[in-house]
Amino acid sequence: MVTEPAAPPLPAPAGLSEVERVIDTFIAPGKTFTDLRRSASWWLPFLIAVIVASAFNYVVDQKVGFVKVIENQIRLKPKQEARIEQLPPDQRDRIMQQQGKFWRVFTYAAPLFGLVFYLVIAAVFFGTLKFAGGGDARFGSTYAMVVYAWLPANFVYLIAILSLVAGVSADSFFIQNPAATNLGALIDPVTSPVLYALLSSIDVFTFWSLILMAIGLPCISKVKRGTATAIVFGWFAFWVLVKMGIAAIS
Repeated sequence: MVTEPAAPPLPAPAGLSEVERVIDTFIAPGKTFTDLRRSASWWLPFLIAVIVASAFNYVVDQKVGFVKVIENQIRLKPKQEARIEQLPPDQRDRIMQQQGKFWRVFTYAAPLFGLVFYLVIAAVFFGTLKFAGGGDARFGSTYAMVVYAWLPANFVYLIAILSLVAGVSADSFFIQNPAATNLGALIDPVTSPVLYALLSSIDVFTFWSLILMAIGLPCISKVKRGTATAIVFGWFAFWVLVKMGIAAIS
């Protein structure tokens, strides 16, 4: 009795390239996030964030100046502004110059702090999945999902770059909210800090990233889409309440 030879196994489908993953994050996010179960590489979206952030910081340095950035930030805190104004002019100028130099270094190094930002979000989601959501995600995949999901934030900085190049007033530039992509642009942050903390959180690109994370969590784990949405937006609501609380007591 002659047995036929077993058919050779079909080759495993090729995974997405890094460029395909970035593109699909915007047009077919499920494909990108599912592919993270195969490989949790995230170097390209991080490289994009570094390039965009560096360009943004350079334009801010040239068009606004970091001393002016600090002055604008102090305007948001009347008590701190009053203390600064009481100092002798030479001491006040020295402090502003020192803070400007510090923030110049800090902002150029900000992408490195972004890695910690991604780490915190990934750790929160990973812990929630493990202890509440019943998911089976790996931490590496969760971290990579967060990095890819945060790609839309780059558009905020690109819009801010275009605005500064177009000649937006340096007096109206606030580095923590560099582009009018949220409802915070409708109110005065000095007179209504708590409301500003709330409305500035209602941001087009922030919600885009939140939706991407709600799509991504089921792709890297077995959690249901509704559970993933509740996890993502539940933690976001908690963070907004924390921001409002800080604004109320500061």
